[in-house]
Amino acid sequence: MYLLSTFINSYMTKSELVKQISYSTGIDYATALTVVEAFMSEVKSSLANQEPVFLRGFGSFILKHRAEKTARNICRNTTLIVPEHDIPAFKPAKEFVASISKLKNI
Repeated sequence: MYLLSTFINSYMTKSELVKQISYSTGIDYATALTVVEAFMSEVKSSLANQEPVFLRGFGSFILKHRAEKTARNICRNTTLIVPEHDIPAFKPAKEFVASISKLKNI
């Protein structure tokens, strides 16, 4: 957890995540990077095939459907139609939310 103090008031990038995984598991950086990129690739391909990804105790990567709607271009003062589409979303598990809540109460 040597990197944890650096992320208290900021965010963690993919590179920093890979460094943290490499440090905490004892594997080299290149292997950790391969694992993280493979995980991200599998999540993307599953969602592209309309298949949600469920990670027990962590959360779910799902697709949310957005209906067609009208929007306004305020620069040109015109209306346009935004077609229906799906967007990726993450829904945290109850255990994950509870563990984050405990950290904030300390």
